[in-house]
Amino acid sequence: MNIVSGKVTYAVEITGNGEPLVLLHGFTGNRDTWNFLIPILSEDHTLIMIDIIGHGMSASPAEPERYEMDRVAEDIKHILDELHFPKAHILGYSMGGRIALAFACLYPGYVETLILESASPGLVTAKERGTRRQNDRKLAERILESGLEAFVDHWENIPLFESQKRLSATTRAAIRKQRLANDPVGLSNSLLGMGTGSQASYWGNLQALDFPVLLLTGELDPKFCDIAKSMEEKLDRAEWKIINGSGHAIHVEDGEKFGKIISEFLKRN
Repeated sequence: MNIVSGKVTYAVEITGNGEPLVLLHGFTGNRDTWNFLIPILSEDHTLIMIDIIGHGMSASPAEPERYEMDRVAEDIKHILDELHFPKAHILGYSMGGRIALAFACLYPGYVETLILESASPGLVTAKERGTRRQNDRKLAERILESGLEAFVDHWENIPLFESQKRLSATTRAAIRKQRLANDPVGLSNSLLGMGTGSQASYWGNLQALDFPVLLLTGELDPKFCDIAKSMEEKLDRAEWKIINGSGHAIHVEDGEKFGKIISEFLKRN
């Protein structure tokens, strides 16, 4: 179904029964990322799988400011309001995890639990954000200047995704197809509007979150393991799990274990 928020049309797939669970994919992904969770979770949860702005079948506005994190968080609030869900479990991966955390900080009353896979509260200093913003802008320009296929060639070979090279050729091809199905303008503006360089730091908000938080990181992703360790120290109701043998995209590299961990966490909370 389509839901319009602030003149932006979002593609949203809803399936299952029970307490709502919002699922937010990563950069260059789409809602199909989460299809493997349907048989695992849909018996007890209503899965709300959203194509984030600039991705999948959702709209890709030309204005980068429409992609800013607080506006995207407001869109998610509007989607829940439209669906008449006053509260939901929120799960996000990487970029989707940053959006999930922003939503939780801005609208904590809407959050039952928060699940963050390989996600960050942002960069601490203005200098760090400035440097990253420059890098995000270069990447955004690269998408438009070199074309989507050349960008995907580059993106799937960055060190963050090194561990995915162990996946089967079929799985890698499916991930590539998903990335290539996106709108170049949407991806470019996503980097400009809600890239890590543009995102506000939410480190100072963590102690105020009073709902259960699950942090998931892959053993082969030391940067995000370090971030999760620091987050766990600041969160009052957090648990952190490191998945052995996995890198940044745990749900892709070990979907069975990922699904089991999510299911058990939701049953406890």
